[in-house]
Amino acid sequence: MSWSIKLGRFAGIDVFLHLTFLLLVAFIGYTSFVNTGTVAGAIEGVLFILALFGSVVLHEYGHALTARRFGIPTRDITLYPIGGVARLERMPEKPWQELAVALAGPAVNVVIAFVLFFGLLVTGNLGWPSLQAMENGPLLQRLMYTNLSLALFNLIPAFPMDGGRVLRAGLAMYLNYAMATRIAAGLGKAVALVFGFVGLFSNPMLVLIAVFVWFAGDQEAQAVQMRSALYGIPVGRAMVTDFRTISQYDPLLRVSDLLIVSEQQDFPVVDDGQMVGLVTRDDLITGLARRGLGGRVAEIMRRRFLAANPFDQLEAVVPRMQTVAAESVPVVEQGRVIGLLTAHNIREYLMIQEALRHRRG
Repeated sequence: MSWSIKLGRFAGIDVFLHLTFLLLVAFIGYTSFVNTGTVAGAIEGVLFILALFGSVVLHEYGHALTARRFGIPTRDITLYPIGGVARLERMPEKPWQELAVALAGPAVNVVIAFVLFFGLLVTGNLGWPSLQAMENGPLLQRLMYTNLSLALFNLIPAFPMDGGRVLRAGLAMYLNYAMATRIAAGLGKAVALVFGFVGLFSNPMLVLIAVFVWFAGDQEAQAVQMRSALYGIPVGRAMVTDFRTISQYDPLLRVSDLLIVSEQQDFPVVDDGQMVGLVTRDDLITGLARRGLGGRVAEIMRRRFLAANPFDQLEAVVPRMQTVAAESVPVVEQGRVIGLLTAHNIREYLMIQEALRHRRG
């Protein structure tokens, strides 16, 4: 079961809503009803949270459309109870580009707040700023103040929040990217501890944000560290050259035997020396359940699959493998399979290189 539902596709980007967001809407509606004692109050509370998350979507589009200007597509945008996430295909290569992408989101919230301010001013509904107006004022007033709060909150230097990315971009102008990421992630963890501590005694939402900052920042820091370690290494140096191929006419019995007697999990399908398909372990298990040992490879093989060239760089291929959750990638040269690039072998290669670097001091 998927935990996200698609709201639509806008400006070429799919927008999804995580189902847990509906729990937040129900909670806001219930608490608004309890506080006001009226259905109208509950409806206003729900409308406010929906308008607020409309601002969050525009915030994420600020990131996505700015990244697009630098040639970086966005996979999708997903709304969660603690905010939105725009999944970029990759991060900008130049620090000033990452700085622009990171600042674009809060800038959108500032623009929204300014438009609301101007509209309220023209209509004579602005009122004096006060804590009461921020918490219980008219809907548009609260939306204006909340957008300003979102802009300021997102600029807190807690990586991977926008402020943390701004910090990393600034550091990367003077340090290497991996070091800048480690420093920004370390500071982000410190901020997460503060969020978590404060949230325990005030707002549980801060605890959720703290957990997100801690784990998401650590995960991205590890990914950057790996890309740094893979920099400048061609696929041909890390690929497996001792592997088995199969024919599209082979029965699934042969493939299952190969799976058992070897550590290979994905099998290139070769016809007249040319690669025509790929059978993964999952494909085989599904095929056996549907067709049995007598089924044919041609009935289950993938005709579209990720492949690499021996001269491709590992730093570019590995993120693509992670994107499609590929355990291995065939290495093809002029249509012929000359190796397999596997996640296991990449890890082994990195361990060897790390040991050699340690030996060199």
